[in-house]
Amino acid sequence: MGRGLTSGSGKEARAAAVAALTGLRPRLAAAGLGLGIAHVDEPRLGPAGPAEASAAATMTPGRRREFLAGREAARRALRLVGANCGEIPREGRLPVFSPGRAASISHSAGTAVAVARVPGGDTPLGCDLELRPLPGGAARLVLGPDEEGLLEPAAGTECGPWSLTGLFSAKEAAWKALYLAVGEAVTASMGTLRDLRAEPCGDALRIGPRTGPAYAMRVRVRVLTVGAGVFSYASGWADLRGRPTAVSTARRS
Repeated sequence: MGRGLTSGSGKEARAAAVAALTGLRPRLAAAGLGLGIAHVDEPRLGPAGPAEASAAATMTPGRRREFLAGREAARRALRLVGANCGEIPREGRLPVFSPGRAASISHSAGTAVAVARVPGGDTPLGCDLELRPLPGGAARLVLGPDEEGLLEPAAGTECGPWSLTGLFSAKEAAWKALYLAVGEAVTASMGTLRDLRAEPCGDALRIGPRTGPAYAMRVRVRVLTVGAGVFSYASGWADLRGRPTAVSTARRS
């Protein structure tokens, strides 16, 4: 999910975010992940095939540029892990990737990012970019009563408080990762972000469904500062016992 910025501050925020995101590439590469970045003002941004062109034609100009930037970010992420990719059609609002390819896409304030894994890998895929802070009143839409303590320093630990924007972003990344791994039938209980529970896991968060068939599944999510915002990505399965025995062949993010 992403919220826009005014044009002046948006360009400055985008430049800072792109610089910070670019600096994260080696870190993700060490985990077998490619990080693709694109932005809506790129001069050569365009559809990679008829399916993308058809989808883009139905959109407003701003949404069209955002859509195309997301597709380009996904292609760049896939190239970084040695998996070239042509056009990326959609089913509903979700991107559909060809066999052997998978990526997670997010965009905010004119910047698009995507995370892809090395072909044959099983690292959960999910990312989220947020370049504007959430208002405090949004906490009730993101956190359950048992998670409100995450916004304050944990007694007796070195883990400082998590921002509401960071927790929102982390849950978005976890939702995408779980959906891609096991599909809609298993994750149907995840209707809102409050249906996911987050808890500290070292310098990361462990996040999984509160109920339902995927209850035992937890992903580890890292939340990193990028410019004035945050970037979150799934960095692994937090509980091996809950890890899916076969990763879904769906190519959605």
